Amino acid sequence: MNCFRFSFLLVVMILLPFLSTSAQADSYTKTIEVFQKSPQSQSFFKNSYGYAVFPTVGKGGLVVGGAYGKGQVYRKGKVTGTVSLFKATIGFQLGGQAFSEIIFFQDKRAFDEFTSGQFEFDAAVSAVVITAGVQAKAGTEGTTAGASSGPATGVQAETKYCKGMAIFIHAKGGLMYEAAVGGQKFTFTSK
Repeated sequence: MNCFRFSFLLVVMILLPFLSTSAQADSYTKTIEVFQKSPQSQSFFKNSYGYAVFPTVGKGGLVVGGAYGKGQVYRKGKVTGTVSLFKATIGFQLGGQAFSEIIFFQDKRAFDEFTSGQFEFDAAVSAVVITAGVQAKAGTEGTTAGASSGPATGVQAETKYCKGMAIFIHAKGGLMYEAAVGGQKFTFTSK
């Protein structure tokens, strides 16, 4: 079995638990509550045009990697549709992790761009990581929103929109080492 095929099978096995379609509405509510309690993202709920929430994104890799998650898009607190996140990477990477993700849209233009059907972040973008308790920070890609050392240190940098979007990540578990190239792709389906 060649290295590529083995890596692909390993990624599928790591991501398999996250591919179930049984995401309950309660997981969305709980995920939103986590981000509403975070000082880094609280104000975005009041000031954004809308947001997309992914309760669990699974990520794994061994040379070839990937990430997958299902989410919902909200405008004025109401669900407007569903969205799938997919990411493929190649490069040095080993391990797996799970995290929650939220993307805030600053205005109608950013919201419309994201919900146009197919949307993609490039590999150079980043996200603010929200830490809770003793959880470690998880590295990921998304739209840059600033830097934060988390509430544990009491130090918080100003968080801003970049190209009309701001992304926050909440680490759920796992460990991932990577120096890989790849961007997130989103597929939106209107409700």
